Amino acid sequence: MSGATLDRPHVFVPAEEGAAGPPLLLLHGTGGDERDLLPLRDHLSPGAAVLSPRGTVMEGPMPRFFRRLREGVFDEDDLRARTDELADFVIAASAEHGIARGSFVAVGFSNGANIASALLLRRPEVLAGAVLLAAMVPFADVPEGPDLAGRRVVVSNGERDPMATAWHTGTLVAQLRGRGADVTELPHAGGHQLDGSLLPQVAALLR
Repeated sequence: MSGATLDRPHVFVPAEEGAAGPPLLLLHGTGGDERDLLPLRDHLSPGAAVLSPRGTVMEGPMPRFFRRLREGVFDEDDLRARTDELADFVIAASAEHGIARGSFVAVGFSNGANIASALLLRRPEVLAGAVLLAAMVPFADVPEGPDLAGRRVVVSNGERDPMATAWHTGTLVAQLRGRGADVTELPHAGGHQLDGSLLPQVAALLR
């Protein structure tokens, strides 16, 4: 499989006529697939085009977007390679489906949020912004890259999340703001989960 082609499992949903919101790049969590986050389209950007790829790294029976050495410890060499592979896939899909390059907003949960953050920091040309749900810190050291000015990022982590802790949240937000991103934090009282009650606020920020 080459990341510069569309040769990976994915779903593409074209935009409906009159849709005003941004196209969404949906990135599932560990063990999920390309259909897991499709319902978020109606909540966050109704009628928008959606691109939802499946992670190509297997951890036992569970798809992921990149390898980890153990829980909470990422294989950063693999993360860099998989980030570039995913970026090239998004560029190819944008050209195939007539989506303006760089207009996708990534919406990622857990492992998907982590590679979305990596895309912003390493290959920001493919994204207009991101919604990071249960997000950790992808890189110990922020990679050099262009300024993220003009890109809106929402970080929504649980206050009782044992994996995406307050340290992860604060460090990730600082990394993104340090590169110029417009970051909004939307914490919730739960754990490693998506809090559906916050989706209207996220949708308002995307508009």
